[in-house]
Amino acid sequence: MFKLTSLNLNGIRSAATKGMPEWVAQTQPDCICMQELKAQAANVAGRFDEIAGLKGHFHFAEKKGYSGVAVYSRHEPSDVITGYGSHEFDAEGRYVELRFDRPGRNQAPKLSIISCYFPSGSSGEERQAAKFRFLAEFYPYLASLKENRDFVLCGDINIAHQEIDLKNFKGNKKNSGFLPEERAWMTALLRDAEAAEEALEELTEGTGQPTEKATRGGGMVDVYRKLQPTTTDAAYTWWSNRGQAYAKNVGWRLDYHLATPALAALAKSETIYKAQRFSDHAPITVDYALTL
Repeated sequence: MFKLTSLNLNGIRSAATKGMPEWVAQTQPDCICMQELKAQAANVAGRFDEIAGLKGHFHFAEKKGYSGVAVYSRHEPSDVITGYGSHEFDAEGRYVELRFDRPGRNQAPKLSIISCYFPSGSSGEERQAAKFRFLAEFYPYLASLKENRDFVLCGDINIAHQEIDLKNFKGNKKNSGFLPEERAWMTALLRDAEAAEEALEELTEGTGQPTEKATRGGGMVDVYRKLQPTTTDAAYTWWSNRGQAYAKNVGWRLDYHLATPALAALAKSETIYKAQRFSDHAPITVDYALTL
């Protein structure tokens, strides 16, 4: 069994003071994908190169104390990819991919584990516009990747896809993270070709016409929803620091495992860990019937 965890840290140094490394040692994942490190290489060196025997692989933001992602792995990857080729967003440290390619493996001989941190648009129109630019260019990138290999993308997607994915869905329909365009992007990513054109029409660089790859449908699988298609309150992974949101469980499901169908079919169980708080997000773990 391959145990894969995703966790937005809201600062790796902060999370470390709250027991995150001890929890990783206790739960012993094979890989843990982390987002929002809020650190640079100098902050990590000699302190967070490894956590509980797992070696870290990083993509840091150029801006200090901002963004940053990592994958910590018990297994040595065959290759490490930092950034996805974006002129704008690679500088923000949002994508690191570990490849575990093994030609003789029966299941997913070309396999990637990806940690990704989608932009948030909650600070205002400028960042929301940047988020839409990210979504528009990231969709065809994932489509191209899916043509060549199986992968699980773990990350803080900063989108609640359905009404069951947040507590106050009625009051958030005009707020970043639950905007119709963002939800349409997720719908298109998770559906097959039919109706994908309509869902992506507003996210194609202002042309009004989807790209060829967009019209195919993403064909990806939301692994948590595959295993738990109807949960509501139990599904949340993020809570605002305002208004006792955590105590009242006024949350959002923002953290995902997005997998190609072959890997999603191997998902056997999931856990959202809420007994301790390492950040404003909860870690989500999925066990896959896979051997690297």
